[in-house]
Amino acid sequence: MDKSHFQMMAGYGAWANQHLIAASRAVSSNDYFLDRGSFFGSIHGTLNHIIVGDRIWLGRITGEDSGLTDLAAHLFDTLNGVAAARESEDVRIQGIIDDMDEADFSGSLTYRTIVNPATIKTPMSQVLTHMFNHATHHRGQVHTLLSQASITPPSLDLIVYLRELDTRAHE
Repeated sequence: MDKSHFQMMAGYGAWANQHLIAASRAVSSNDYFLDRGSFFGSIHGTLNHIIVGDRIWLGRITGEDSGLTDLAAHLFDTLNGVAAARESEDVRIQGIIDDMDEADFSGSLTYRTIVNPATIKTPMSQVLTHMFNHATHHRGQVHTLLSQASITPPSLDLIVYLRELDTRAHE
């Protein structure tokens, strides 16, 4: 996979996150924080976890320790805190991908795992694919949690994002 693929995924992730945050704003505070039995409990807990995952992987990629050792770390107390951090992380992800050379995508990353600590070496294209897939997986959980809170969740399909890009390019 080449740089343009990962740039597309970074753009898609930012777009999907913006839509989820906007939908989350329509939920009552009680519903937003309600533990609905998902892996990270609530909409808030799951949105927090997506940021935790991104920060851990970006720290590994950049060589800057994220300081995170708990995948369920509670980083923010409010939706506004999550929203501001999410926007910042999405800009950071896009910048890191943009700054990578084509050769970086065919290289490898050596890092230490958090769960069952071990040193692992993984091709960078697989690391990035996992990072984007991880976020998509948990956004899907938030999508379901929004439905459980009686909010019609936004369409987060990649193809919808790509069609929007194509429409904007032809305006």
